[in-house]
Amino acid sequence: MKESFRWYGPNDPVSLSDIKQAGATDIVSALHNIPNGEVWTQEAIKAHKDIIEAAGLKWTVVESIPVHEDIKQQKPTAQKYIAHYKKSIQNLAHCGIHIICYNFMPVLDWTRTHLSKTMTDGSKALALELDALRAFDLFIAKRDQAGKVYDEQTIAAAKAYYDGLDQKARETLTNSIIAGLPGAEEGYDLNQFNAQVAQYKTVTSEQLRAALISFLKEVIPTAQAVNSFMCIHPDDPPFSLFGIPRIVSTAADLEALFKAVPSVHNGLTFCSGSFGVRPDNDLLQLFTTHADRIHFLHFRSTQRDAYGNFHEADHLSGDVDMFALVQAALKEENRRKNLGRADCQIPMRPDHGHQMLDDLQKKTNPGYSAIGRLRGLAELRGLALGIARSGLV
Repeated sequence: MKESFRWYGPNDPVSLSDIKQAGATDIVSALHNIPNGEVWTQEAIKAHKDIIEAAGLKWTVVESIPVHEDIKQQKPTAQKYIAHYKKSIQNLAHCGIHIICYNFMPVLDWTRTHLSKTMTDGSKALALELDALRAFDLFIAKRDQAGKVYDEQTIAAAKAYYDGLDQKARETLTNSIIAGLPGAEEGYDLNQFNAQVAQYKTVTSEQLRAALISFLKEVIPTAQAVNSFMCIHPDDPPFSLFGIPRIVSTAADLEALFKAVPSVHNGLTFCSGSFGVRPDNDLLQLFTTHADRIHFLHFRSTQRDAYGNFHEADHLSGDVDMFALVQAALKEENRRKNLGRADCQIPMRPDHGHQMLDDLQKKTNPGYSAIGRLRGLAELRGLALGIARSGLV
């Protein structure tokens, strides 16, 4: 696997030098300064790429070119933004970057209720607690339809959670959910958030899936023409939030997507943590079923409880069988190598990580501190080496 690290640009607290010292060779990055929907020019791409290469690293994966909300809602302006997206794909390919991770999550990108939950060892992790999420929905955002979708027991639990928060804690919860996370498409204030959610009030899963398939039927021929690979990131978390449908969460979702647009250039970012939050997802089966179109790997683990809450676990613990997934990835790489495929090495990054050790005293991007990801990369590297040396691939 190509060992990579996410880098958010020159303002990232984790420098390219830090990443190189961690042993990564490849960078996953994006032009976060460009507004959603605008074209990524060759000049802007090259300038960013030059910074990375000057540090002795390679920009291999784009994560992400955001998909404009007008595309998801199939508004009349969608065609303009699709044309911009195609041009960005072409410009990236011209600059030698051919893997594009993206998502189709409306309004919010990856979502957590807690950005620094203290673990038993003193490190801090991302977490999502359902009572907190529902307390925000019912009593802070006060979404119109919220009271109609929860039963009395659920509402009572959310109310008790809300009543236990002081004003500062309520503000922290709000900011954790809507203010924008690293890699998120946008951040909102509460009024903006409510306005965005209201636009999806009558949008069904079928309509959102149709929008995604329509988008892919437009952009995949462009990607194929320049030998680039689109790889969709699963929903995080993989269930509906605030009445907004999620359509890249299950095996059935993937089957529908790849049946509609079967080109291998319509690919998958396999995120073990996102898929792993659902106990009904068989991660190894998902991987082996779609191995041929997996162009990017996010390896992380989450730990669920009986209530449905989850937090980011250490990379080799939690609910994800990381041994089985790394073994499957190495087998797929060998298969591609034997076929003579140029993409026989799959880029992998240790996704998220605990804030720990010296990073506890620093300002870091939630989930993207240096030491927690360094630990994850080292563990994954050792696991892969052990599997390979033991002849298990």
